[in-house]
Parts: sequence; structure tokens; C-alpha cells
Amino acid sequence: MQTFHFRHRMLFAVALVALSGAAFAQAPAPTAGKDALAEPQVRALLTEKGYTRIDDLDFEDGMWETDATSANGERVDVRVNPASGDIIAEKLVSSLSENDVKAKLTAAGYSSIHDIDFDDGVWKAEAERADGNDVEIHLAADTGEIIHVEND
Repeated sequence: MQTFHFRHRMLFAVALVALSGAAFAQAPAPTAGKDALAEPQVRALLTEKGYTRIDDLDFEDGMWETDATSANGERVDVRVNPASGDIIAEKLVSSLSENDVKAKLTAAGYSSIHDIDFDDGVWKAEAERADGNDVEIHLAADTGEIIHVEND
């Protein structure tokens, strides 16, 4: 009986080690297409644009996100569009208004558009797709291009 418990404890320990290793594995590359920027390319792009101390680079909500030091020495939150390579810094000012964002989303086929907010250099809005599903949409500050859509 003691051998039985020992084996179960060993299997449990092995499973824990395997799961903890999986938890620390790096997130997969973005799936925004075959030409999407991978982490090393994003780091190189940010360095080329004058950013230093690029910390905690993660792929989240369809964008690469990091904390970095800008060319003027300020610490900023930065996002990078993996498809276009566009860099969006948190202190970016948008030339679009909430009404512009609503018009862009309406033209793209969304309805019941609400909770439009400009945050960290990106427009965010909640809306309903033509199929009736609720989604959260992220749009580029300067063009209103849809960057990311996720089910809400």
C-alpha cells in the first residue's frame, strides 16, 4: 500500500513540474498573418525608433505591448501593431473624435456602439456585430483602422 501512495505522489510531483514549466513558456507569436512581426523584430523596430529599456514585451489584445523609455527620456507604455509595425505611444493624441470612431465602426457594419474611450494611445469601443455577438474593438488613434476585435 505504501508503494501505491509513493507512486501517486511521484506522478503528482511530475505533473506539477510539467505544468509549472508550461506556465512559464513564452506566449506564441501573433497570428495576424504570415508577415506579422515577431518579438525580435518588434524590439529592433522600437530600438530603431529611439526607444530604450524595452521591458515586459508581451503580445496582448492583438498588439505587442511594452514599457519603454522614449527618445526624450520619458517612460511610456508602447503598443506595436504586428501587421503594420505602427508604434502607438500612450501619450499619443488622437486626431479623431468619439463621433469619428462611431462613424468608422458603423461603416464597418457594427451597431449598438457604446463605451467609446481613448486609452493608452488606442481607441476602444464596445459594439454588436451583424451576427448579434457583442465585441470589444480597438482602433488606431490616427486612422481609425480596426486593430483588434475580441468577443466581449
